[in-house]
Amino acid sequence: MLANAVYSLILLPLSGAIIAGLGGRFITPVTTHRLLITLLTLTCGLASYLCYHLVICQEPRVLIDCYVWLHFSGINFTISFLLDKLSAIMSLVVTFVSLMVHIYSVAYMKDEQGYQRFFSYLALFTFAMLVLVLANNFLVLFFAWEGVGLVSYLLIGFWLEMPAASAASYKAFCVNRIGDIGLLLGIALLVAYCGSLDYQTVWQAIPRLEQLNLQLLPVVGYAQVPLLTLIAVLIFFGVMAKSAQIPLHVWLPDSMVGPTPISALIHAATMVTAGIYLVARLSPIFECAPGARVMILIIGASTCLFLGLVALVATDIKKIIAYSTLSQLGYMTVALGISAYDVAIFHLLMHAFFKALLFLAAGSVITAMHHEQDVRNMGGLARYLPVTYLSFVVATLAMTAIPPLSGFYSKDMIIAATGLAHLPGASYAYFCVQIAALVTGLYSARLVCLVFHNTPRWPQTLQNQQLKESHWLILLPLVLLLVPSVIAGALLVGPMIFNVPRLLASSVVTLSANEVLTPLVAAYHGPLAMALNACADVHFYLLLLVIVLGCYCYCYAYPVWPKRFQQYFPTCYRMLVNKYGFDTFNKVVLLATVKKLANICYQLIDKHYIDGLIVQGAAKMTQSLAIVLRRCQSGYIYHYALSIIISLLVLLLCCVLM
Repeated sequence: MLANAVYSLILLPLSGAIIAGLGGRFITPVTTHRLLITLLTLTCGLASYLCYHLVICQEPRVLIDCYVWLHFSGINFTISFLLDKLSAIMSLVVTFVSLMVHIYSVAYMKDEQGYQRFFSYLALFTFAMLVLVLANNFLVLFFAWEGVGLVSYLLIGFWLEMPAASAASYKAFCVNRIGDIGLLLGIALLVAYCGSLDYQTVWQAIPRLEQLNLQLLPVVGYAQVPLLTLIAVLIFFGVMAKSAQIPLHVWLPDSMVGPTPISALIHAATMVTAGIYLVARLSPIFECAPGARVMILIIGASTCLFLGLVALVATDIKKIIAYSTLSQLGYMTVALGISAYDVAIFHLLMHAFFKALLFLAAGSVITAMHHEQDVRNMGGLARYLPVTYLSFVVATLAMTAIPPLSGFYSKDMIIAATGLAHLPGASYAYFCVQIAALVTGLYSARLVCLVFHNTPRWPQTLQNQQLKESHWLILLPLVLLLVPSVIAGALLVGPMIFNVPRLLASSVVTLSANEVLTPLVAAYHGPLAMALNACADVHFYLLLLVIVLGCYCYCYAYPVWPKRFQQYFPTCYRMLVNKYGFDTFNKVVLLATVKKLANICYQLIDKHYIDGLIVQGAAKMTQSLAIVLRRCQSGYIYHYALSIIISLLVLLLCCVLM
């Protein structure tokens, strides 16, 4: 029964994508969105059904082998799926957020060309992410991993006539391909040393792999690295691109040029969370690679702080939220680095709710402002958009970790666990996550004040128009996402983090040699007590002070104080505006180098070897042979008789010699 539910869970969005994509000429746009919303509702219901059985009823995990796709050199390449608590919870979050985005898109995209194509891409995106979280081996995982990247490329560049959209989709595709090289090499090493792509077989081989070292530089005898460390680093290289960690984060802010529903889906429940899920799923490997976890910890902490600072100077409402996503992904990566894999997944779930709510609320603002996205041209919208305002404020407060909202429980756990970690670099990470929490409060206050408070700074075209709330299909997902953004953290913090056994104990490594949660478990007395204790902590009042200062600067002292910051700290301001020079470096050095290498490969391999020697060479050889043979066809009988006699003599000579 559960196996059939898994098949249906995967095939329903795929069938919707095929019908909308290939049959769009035969059905109306209304029929398209009704069909897809119906299929996504069924998919979400199936995900809830699986969660009930796996999480509530505590049924054992289910392994589903579909068929053997290929058998090569003793290795079975099998299409198989794994249903356990982690994949069940992830499936529910993916389908719920995707359903909200589908409903939201009906009104948001109603006047756009390619309406049915858009819904087809949405359903295909959901299908790829579901396959990724349900995969039971690296073959299915890599197929879905590439599928998510491909559909994100199509969705970011949905507006085909817009050059910025094409450039952003190209950039996302290139950066993710760079990261995927590392993931593919890591999978290749696992196949080479384990002889299997199956998760369970790899887990069983880990004790043996721990004893192996690889000599990276044969010329230098001491240049060796533990095999599992190398595999973990290579896999995380792919995660850095997909989950946008420094320095492979550059594609994510630019992806905001796509439609807002896509931004919500990419940031909340699909693409950027895929990397976090992958590290948690492969936690047995990372747990045996402390060197890789130190690298993960430092990269995550740097992403958390430094990319959060860029949100303080960004002016596009969607890009501000994008940089907040980068910062929150940094928190999740820090949790992975300190072996708190279940805490990372917990924050991933909470982030999915409040970030989807924040993006969809931003889309409601953009719709009301006639697609104006510059926060410097907004202000005073609270009285005109009350539902959107409430949703926006709740989402930002949850992101800022104000108790007892959902983001508080997950984010507070990461900060507390980082302070108890003993890995090298943990002190640096603890400093970064603490400061980043204050930075989050500052740019959240700035965003809310510039958009909803202060005096209106609307463009001239909107001066004489009465703004109003968006369509009810846009507001409905906001209301539905408000509920988990408020209460999900309090409901899940006990089962996922503190209760024994923990909710994800059978899916990820939850107990490690450097256990960081034991002191926190001893001090836990329920979600309400946790929220009250946080309110008595000095860091909470410091966060409130930062929020109040931010509100003062951008409500009552705007634009005087922000301009003073530009005057007194011009170097810092330029550095943040230029985003630390990553885009310039990638454009001038990285992308230019890649283009030069691609041109060399094209000239040398494609034109010279493939076209010149293989394709045209075969044609020229055939033509030359035809010319020779044509000369032999003289039409005289004695020429043919002479050829037969010579051939017989050659044959007899060969027989004698043999």
